[in-house]
Amino acid sequence: MRFDVITLFPELFTPFLASGVTRRAFETGQVEVVLWSPRDFAEGNYRRVDDRPFGGGPGMVMMAEPLSACLDAALADRGGGAAPVVLFSPAGESLRHAAVERWAEGEGAVLVCGRYEGIDQRFIDARVTHQLSLGDFVLSGGEIPAMALLDAVARLQPGVLGDEASHIEDSFNPALDGLLDCPHYTRPEQWQGQGVPGVLLSGHHAQIERWRRDQRLTATLERRPELIEAARAAGRLSAADEKALQKKL
Repeated sequence: MRFDVITLFPELFTPFLASGVTRRAFETGQVEVVLWSPRDFAEGNYRRVDDRPFGGGPGMVMMAEPLSACLDAALADRGGGAAPVVLFSPAGESLRHAAVERWAEGEGAVLVCGRYEGIDQRFIDARVTHQLSLGDFVLSGGEIPAMALLDAVARLQPGVLGDEASHIEDSFNPALDGLLDCPHYTRPEQWQGQGVPGVLLSGHHAQIERWRRDQRLTATLERRPELIEAARAAGRLSAADEKALQKKL
């Protein structure tokens, strides 16, 4: 799959693409990333990509034409066909695990990283097919959300993680019925007066799995109760799950 990233700061992606476990996906080409700067498609000596907003107000607005020309070049380089065009925006749909799985199984997209006060709405209306958000807060640009999507997609590719089962036990994964993950512990058994839950040292796998399930249910009930209701509505909770939840109410 291929992701083309339109950004005024392509240098921000260089260390990201070469660091951590997900670099395997980028180095092997499982997830190809091509960086584009709209400045390369701007006119004039100053390669201007932004201007003051009509109607007045603070900040600057990214101009439609350099973005559109940059997008045309990216699409042509992909082979000239259509591709999803994603803008990271506070107005976008919140990025969730199910959406990440869909992107991870697709052919990629063109990711548009906005800056300044915003992007000329005419470009959004004419060229953008999807809008995504990391949550109800504002960042200085779309580069961090773009990296978040690339990282989430990369770690789902075969062979990228050291243990193929790692992502299956992540929070929100359907294998965990959309629940949050349970706590994890490692050596030493005692740290600053705190021990490891005894069940994890018992070697009794059925009891360990039940403990982990109960911990997932508890954490989800306390922090994201709406996920419990979603799992219940989908028929994913067993009688033992419901019994564990009742103990926490």
